[in-house]
Amino acid sequence: MSLTGKTTTIEGWAMTAPGAALERRSVTRQPGAGEALVQIAGCGVCHTDLSFLHHGVKTRGELPLVLGHEISGTVAAVGEGVAAHWLAKPVVVPAVLPCGECELCRSGARTICRAQVMPGNDRDGGFASHIVVPARYLCEVPAAALNGHELWELAIVSDAVTTPFQAVRRSGLKAGDLAIFVGAGGIGVHGVQIAAAVGAKVIALDVNAAKLDAALAAGASAAVNVAGLAMKDLLKQVRTEADRIGAPKAQWKIFETSGTKPGQETAFALMGFGAVVAIVGFTMDKLEVRLSNLMAFDATAFGNWGCDPVLYPEVLEWVGAGKIRIRPYVEQHPLAEINRVLDAAHHGQLLKRAVMVP
Repeated sequence: MSLTGKTTTIEGWAMTAPGAALERRSVTRQPGAGEALVQIAGCGVCHTDLSFLHHGVKTRGELPLVLGHEISGTVAAVGEGVAAHWLAKPVVVPAVLPCGECELCRSGARTICRAQVMPGNDRDGGFASHIVVPARYLCEVPAAALNGHELWELAIVSDAVTTPFQAVRRSGLKAGDLAIFVGAGGIGVHGVQIAAAVGAKVIALDVNAAKLDAALAAGASAAVNVAGLAMKDLLKQVRTEADRIGAPKAQWKIFETSGTKPGQETAFALMGFGAVVAIVGFTMDKLEVRLSNLMAFDATAFGNWGCDPVLYPEVLEWVGAGKIRIRPYVEQHPLAEINRVLDAAHHGQLLKRAVMVP
């Protein structure tokens, strides 16, 4: 069964210019060869959306463009070459969809596929009623993950959960190691959950006391409020907490998840012998660091772009098993209120991940 010829009216909210309110618009779409039409259950609001709207980051697709890349929903139609068994399946749409055919994809470097599609960046995204996406890497949501969750809640798996999951996996974090998350909101709190589930000792850093409380509830062993702290005092407090919780003195795994210049400066300042520094958040700001510290400490730094779609099924297994909790960290908002929610997010007024529901 192929529904290639079926067209659907999509109601979405499009960015028309930097800093401007999103505008509602209607378009008709149908899935082409290799594509699927997904009826959206929820789309999470991410710092990346704010970067496009307010922080000077340009979308790869031309404006007007519907933003949003944390998407869950139900497959409503499929195009030519897509198996009919996908119809009516609950799915999570990976935030970065590689082509699966190029040399990079064949070598396993799918996250840097040059033909990748990112909803809300390359093409219209998830702040809409439906979305048309390549079907190859759609991730079916298992029944276990829906026990205790509604499908809209699982939208944030697409980025806020899978991105720190990949960063933790790449870092080599293991039981007994020390993981430090610089930024305990957004993706940071899920990174804390994942690191704690691995069996690591976890320290969360943030300037917001409520976010630090959430990190402690998520499994952090310690929390440090860094608001107003000089760097030397910040480092002293982290070392004190590391000693208190019995963490190793070297080979720390440091995850920069705040997406801010002070956060990145802190992550590099924390780097010591054998450390691994993962840059997971994004900012357009530049900073000055002494790269020779990488040599002097025999340390490693890497950047983490999204998550390889092949890891999504494992993440959803963790969700189904209760190793990663979603519900405490999300809140539902009607899609019609997208401009109010984006403004609140821009001014740091949200303590939970906002998920827009059509």
